[in-house]
Amino acid sequence: MINQFEMKANKKAFEINMTKGIYGTFAEIGAGQEVARRFFHVGGAAGTIAKTISAYDMTFSDAIYGKSSRFVSRQRLGEMLDKEFGLLIERLDEKAGSEKTFFAFADTVAARSYKTKNESHGWMGIRFQTTPRSQPNEIILHVRMLDVENLAQQEALGVVGVNLIYGAYFLRKEPKAFVASLLDDLDSSRIEIDVIRFSGPDFACLDNRIMCLELVTQGLAQAVLFRGDGEVIQAADAFYHKPLLVERGSFRPLTNVANDMLECGKTMFLMEEDLGGEQPEILLEITMKHLMRSGQLDLQDFLDRVDMLGALGRTVLISNYGEYYRLIQYLRRYTDRAIGLPLGVPTLQEIFDEKYYANLDGGILEGLGRLFKKGVRLYVYPTKDEKGHIVEAASYRVESSLRALYSYLLENRFLVPMAGCKLDYLGIVATNVLTDIQAGNPDWEKMVPEKVAEIIKSRKFFGWTETKQPEPTALVNPENS
Repeated sequence: MINQFEMKANKKAFEINMTKGIYGTFAEIGAGQEVARRFFHVGGAAGTIAKTISAYDMTFSDAIYGKSSRFVSRQRLGEMLDKEFGLLIERLDEKAGSEKTFFAFADTVAARSYKTKNESHGWMGIRFQTTPRSQPNEIILHVRMLDVENLAQQEALGVVGVNLIYGAYFLRKEPKAFVASLLDDLDSSRIEIDVIRFSGPDFACLDNRIMCLELVTQGLAQAVLFRGDGEVIQAADAFYHKPLLVERGSFRPLTNVANDMLECGKTMFLMEEDLGGEQPEILLEITMKHLMRSGQLDLQDFLDRVDMLGALGRTVLISNYGEYYRLIQYLRRYTDRAIGLPLGVPTLQEIFDEKYYANLDGGILEGLGRLFKKGVRLYVYPTKDEKGHIVEAASYRVESSLRALYSYLLENRFLVPMAGCKLDYLGIVATNVLTDIQAGNPDWEKMVPEKVAEIIKSRKFFGWTETKQPEPTALVNPENS
């Protein structure tokens, strides 16, 4: 345990208390007034805190902030910030608005319950001015509290809240440093932050997609989710109690092969009895290793991919889950429904490579046990071998020691060979398509869906530039030469 007097969060709270002009309110629901408590604990809070409030009873909460179907939600956080910041301006602007920069901090949290093992998570945010009477900025977070004990969760929540307020005032011009500072005095074993959003005049040029990617890059989250319109969303909102169809790839760009794999997988997934005809949530997942080139993260390339897939209406998951069983464990936090994974034979080969399970005590058996939980199926798209022969799930040969296990998975439809695939697409290689795009070779347009080609050309993604046709050679009349 860190000495309370050595904690960065306490020093930050004291620095804020000693900074003239920072003045605001705290509204905290669900885990005690942990953030406000730290400001009182370090001393000097009278110059910082105008009001603190808690409203645990739902009737009181609705009376203050309006009726809500979900109390731990982004919507409720917004209602709290609207109400509290509005009251600050209404009651204090005339008196102190010329010399104070007002802020409203709020959080709404479901901490560990003594009765149930519920998901411990919450939303927190700050709306704040940077100069007196200026238009406010806003930063909001979604946090997952991973401590087992309720009191430890409350402590961690208080630390994150102080870090958020301090960063808003002192690190807002250094967004990467701001993100890193959110876990000062903590680590990712105690708190995960999987959504962050900046808005307001000071953040007009900041791309929230890049900032959410920073969460994964810096280890504050293992995955972030982008809606088709580019908005960052919480996984629970998108996945809760829904069947999921998830295709992993680099999508650089989305080729005919990747698109056909998804469509064939969806057709087969919808035929499963446990779906009952319900439409699945479709995710395209990109792992961090697929975003790295020569050890570096290419942000523009990342944005190109997210924008391209978003323009197709696809939800995009960026994750740090290299192994498929870890991806399934993540998805199982939010849904108990069927999960389908369309993939190719080369990926199947990786799944049955024992070296990827060296970190598990039970080796490949444990890894596959975690992968093939109830309702998980792999839909296997065929490929061509070096001799041009078609290799399907049924004809794929694993190591001799794994053949009995492989046959069991195949016979019991944990592995499902895809039907109806367009075999003409099997020669398409994404890296070759990308090379043609960047070289100006128009042949690439035949290797991607028509809409993808239109998006790439209209938005000049992946380094595409319009190829100019050569000027016609002038004909010379011999009689005039």
